[in-house]
Amino acid sequence: MAATLTVDVTFDPTCPWCLISKRHLARALARLAEIEPDVVAQVRWLPVQLLPDLPEEGVPFAEFYVRRLGSPQAVLARQLQVHAAAAQAGLQIDFSRITRMPNTRLALRLLDYASTAGSERQHDAVVERLFAAHFLQGRNIGDVATLVALARACGLDGPAVHALLSDTAWAASVLPQRPTAREGVPYFVFNGHYGLSGSHPPKVLLHAMLQTVGRDVRQEEAAT
Repeated sequence: MAATLTVDVTFDPTCPWCLISKRHLARALARLAEIEPDVVAQVRWLPVQLLPDLPEEGVPFAEFYVRRLGSPQAVLARQLQVHAAAAQAGLQIDFSRITRMPNTRLALRLLDYASTAGSERQHDAVVERLFAAHFLQGRNIGDVATLVALARACGLDGPAVHALLSDTAWAASVLPQRPTAREGVPYFVFNGHYGLSGSHPPKVLLHAMLQTVGRDVRQEEAAT
C-alpha cells in the first residue's frame, strides 16, 4: 500500500552536523526506496539563523571558535570529532580553508527567495551549494557576490537576487521563525509529528522513517 512521508529538517548552513546529516539522510532515503518502493518521500529544508547577533560582515572564523569553545585545544578536539563524523558520511571538511564565520541572514534570504521564485529542485540545490561553499570551498556565504554566484549556478535569476539582497529594508526584515529551532540543529520532523534531534547515522534515520509510515523495521534490522 502506497504511503507518503514528509521529512522536515531544520538546519543552519554553518553547522557541520547539518551537512553530515544531509548525507546520512540521503543514504537513508536511498535505502528506504530499495526496501519500501511504494513510499513517496519529500524532504523540506527549513533554515534557521543560529547566530543572529554576529556582525553583518561576519567575524574571523578561528577567533570565533576559540571564544565559543574556550581554548585552541578545545577547538582542535571539536574539529577532530567533526572530521571523524564527516569521513563516515563521505565528506572531507577542511576547516583551514574557512576564514570567516558569516552572518547567515542573507543566505537565509536567498533560500527564502528560492522557495518562492524557484522550483523545489533549485531550492535544494541552493541548500547543497551553501554547505559546499562554506565547508568545502571556504567561501564567505555572508557575501552578496558569493550568494549571487551560487544562485546563478542553481538557475536562479542573478540580477533579481542581487537586487533583493542589496535591498537593505528587505534583507533586514524579520526572518521566518521555526518552533523547532529551540531544539537545536539539525532537527528532523517526520510527517509533522515525530521529532528527532541531532545528527544520527543512516540506520537511525531509516528506522524513524519506517516507524513513521507504519512499516515493519524488523526485516531491515535483520538485514543490517
